[in-house]
Amino acid sequence: MEKTVSEAIAHRRSVRVFRDDVELDTEKVQKCIENAVLAPTSSNLQLWEFYHVIEKDKLKKLTEACLDQNAAKTAQQMVVVVSRKDLWRKRAKSNVAFLENTYGHKPEKEYSRREKFALNYYKKLIPTVYFDVLGILGWIKYLIFSVIGLFKPVYRQVRRSDMRIVAHKSAGLAAQNFMISMAAIGYDTCPMEGSDTLRVKRILNLPPVAEINMVIGCGIRAENGVYGKRFRIPFKEIYQKV
Repeated sequence: MEKTVSEAIAHRRSVRVFRDDVELDTEKVQKCIENAVLAPTSSNLQLWEFYHVIEKDKLKKLTEACLDQNAAKTAQQMVVVVSRKDLWRKRAKSNVAFLENTYGHKPEKEYSRREKFALNYYKKLIPTVYFDVLGILGWIKYLIFSVIGLFKPVYRQVRRSDMRIVAHKSAGLAAQNFMISMAAIGYDTCPMEGSDTLRVKRILNLPPVAEINMVIGCGIRAENGVYGKRFRIPFKEIYQKV
């Protein structure tokens, strides 16, 4: 029986040691990745990829790339969450195709104002924000938008570094969806930021522009798999009602 959302959140811990006598159902893990892609994502661009690693040879290589952490050494499977800011053109075109199919293919003049806005968002606004050359255009756009921002609210995250952060935030939201989904079915995970990301990309044959968001070890927790009780800063210190 699957856990409720609250139960899954409470159950999820960063498990450092997984059992070696219980194998995960690969299809169930894949279903959790399908849940991951339902996470909110900036402009619905979905600038992510998920690599579900089950091959023993690749798991061994990834363990080395993850600095031989116990969470990697004992993982039954791994999921590598990859940020792909470079795919913004392809993803924008996919959104345009989806919208045109939803609205019905018709002459441009027959689109409603709302429909035109949605289409132009991907045809014009997204290229304006994402297109860059060596980071130079990003700074030019940033200065222009900063001047506009003196007179009215304006979107300011237009530099190349800003767009990287946007893509990684979306990937992180998807990763959390995945881990909570795993917890809901009694599977455990450990998100690992400590890794040689260049080696991880080489193992997965990723292009240089791809960026590793995190590597997630997957399995069933051993008795000593959780290193101590959960600690969180007191809620009253981090919660502000305004």
